[in-house]
Amino acid sequence: MRNDWEILHIPERIRGIVELAHNLWWTWHPQARRLFRALDYQAWRESTHNPVLMLRLIPPERFAEAAQDPEFLRLYDQVLAEYQADMARPGLPLPGPVAYFCAEFGVHVSLPIYAGGLGILAGDTLKEASDLALPMVGVGLIYSQGYVTQRIREDGWPEDVHQKVLDHGAHPLEPVRGSEGPLVLPVPALEPTLRVQVFLAHIGRVPLFLLTTDIEENAPWDRAISQQLYTTDLEQRLKQEWVLGVGGMRALEALGIRPAVLHLNEGHPAFALLERLRQFMAAGLPFEQALAKTRETTVFTTHTPLPAGTDVFPFALVDRFLGPYCQAHGLPREAILELGAHPEDPQAGFNMTVFALRLSRHVNAVSQRHGEVARKIWSSVRFRGEEVRIEAVTNGVHLFTWIEPLRVQRLLDKYLGPAWRERPDDPTVWERVREIPDEELWAVHQERKEALIAELAARARKRWQEGAPAANVLALGSLLDPNVLTLGFARRFTAYKRPDLLLHDLERLKKLVTDPLRPVQIIFAGKAHPADIEGKRLIQKVFRLAKDPAFAGRIAFVEEYDQHLARFLVAGVDVWVNTPLPPLEASGTSGMKASANGVPHLSILDGWWPEGYTGANGWAFGGEEIVGDRAGPDAAALYRLLEEEIVPLYYDRGPDGIPHGFVRVMKEAIRTVSPRFCTRRMLKEYLARFYGPAAEAWAKGG
Repeated sequence: MRNDWEILHIPERIRGIVELAHNLWWTWHPQARRLFRALDYQAWRESTHNPVLMLRLIPPERFAEAAQDPEFLRLYDQVLAEYQADMARPGLPLPGPVAYFCAEFGVHVSLPIYAGGLGILAGDTLKEASDLALPMVGVGLIYSQGYVTQRIREDGWPEDVHQKVLDHGAHPLEPVRGSEGPLVLPVPALEPTLRVQVFLAHIGRVPLFLLTTDIEENAPWDRAISQQLYTTDLEQRLKQEWVLGVGGMRALEALGIRPAVLHLNEGHPAFALLERLRQFMAAGLPFEQALAKTRETTVFTTHTPLPAGTDVFPFALVDRFLGPYCQAHGLPREAILELGAHPEDPQAGFNMTVFALRLSRHVNAVSQRHGEVARKIWSSVRFRGEEVRIEAVTNGVHLFTWIEPLRVQRLLDKYLGPAWRERPDDPTVWERVREIPDEELWAVHQERKEALIAELAARARKRWQEGAPAANVLALGSLLDPNVLTLGFARRFTAYKRPDLLLHDLERLKKLVTDPLRPVQIIFAGKAHPADIEGKRLIQKVFRLAKDPAFAGRIAFVEEYDQHLARFLVAGVDVWVNTPLPPLEASGTSGMKASANGVPHLSILDGWWPEGYTGANGWAFGGEEIVGDRAGPDAAALYRLLEEEIVPLYYDRGPDGIPHGFVRVMKEAIRTVSPRFCTRRMLKEYLARFYGPAAEAWAKGG
């Protein structure tokens, strides 16, 4: 890994670029990205914006040229100085770090170990912790075959495609070293002995420790444990979560890291609490005191508003690992099994969310609305007769990742000054958005829209070269027009998110998209879970409409949705559409990302939108209670908003060709959403309400 860099003949003068490439700090610092582009733009593109791989593609003579280029060196010195100053800042005063556990981390496409929203939130959280200088370590897994991508067949059905085995040396990962070489640890209670290797990814100031079982020391079936994210095999899924929780805590212990706080992002890592309990008992605390201290120092974030959305494992299966573990460490097996039993159906199995709820003093939902739903769902769960209190900390997005850097961020720099970077959660800073001239904001937005459509055209061209049928190529967005009102719908395709609500009345939709004077076009993107047949049918339904000539090429479905494409979409469409079946949207963050770029949100009143909607910063529908099937009323409300408000506002142009009324909504979206729904506000809230008290509880007696 790092010791291979000598073969690249990078001159000493610019060797700091190696460290920059290995720290994902560069992903949210535009000048650092500019540095890699300036070094070799073609290699930057060929590596799909992965500087670790990129540096391996560049010939030695190019490094020598760069080391003599005054302009490149000025940029290099500027970026390196900013990076080193950021790394040297003193951290916030906590008695120990927050250990943030999650099954997936979506930091950047160059580290493909994430599936969707949960991972993106986790990645944004680590970036914000770095920006805040909050002591935090991340703990997750490396999935050597990643998460599935999907290609559309000629009949519109999405085929699952697993990536090739991940090459650790071609990604921003490095093996953690122990006293005798790479750090490889046994995971207790798995027979034959299972070993995990620990890797490190740098997220600015925050270390992200990632475990893999896919190493030669393990049997083939054990190597497979960490190969695929969210495997549908129940036993493999349990082993994954055992490795993540117990193995993750063992890795921190081996590294001498003593977290003051555990933060579990969803229930997948809940076995970390078992190991936390074991460690407190090993330090001399009796079981009940160790249990109490584990609770007092744990934060648990629940995301799913569905009881069925949590992992439940048969007790007999859990006991295969838990029994030997408890026997080896003197833990009361029956008492721990009971902690995972749902009080309303104690025979259903070991419920990971129930276990986490009982062992966490600080529990939160991810929006105010979700808090109401979660309290109802889990109202029967008690710990020693005490009600589990579920609060709400509404999610946020990392603005420096999601606000488009080349034009939108520069526009904010011009009119808001450095304050929006220094105090992104301060609403007074964002008042100056109103001072941005309409023509400048509109010009920037139109450029981002053209960039999005060019990106989709490039993807379609590539599929044409690969032999895709012509009708499929057209359905991928080849006929989109940058002068047409463009709606964006991009997220996981599953029934409750209702991606087909826009398609509910096909004749009404056809009139919208084929209107000769004021047409609408729609870009869909997303993936279905490999086991979600209904989700795949929804993709097929959308794709077949996209191929239908009656819709004039104004419906597009884009394959292989990932973080890179998402950044084009949230800055490039005109209106962001969200249509979940309420109250099943826990939070949703894509609309926050779009709004921060000046793309107004058109959403049902669910998740974060009841908190974010002001009446002037987007559009809302579906707030009323409807008994029975609500698809018809919701679709009618959606069409009515488009026909009577959004389409007329977008096409109402003055002599200068600018839709000033629409731009006012764009400005309000930026002004009102950015400070309230950013990770700076979110993480400060966690620190004040949860991390601080939990760290104090940990410090009592160490």
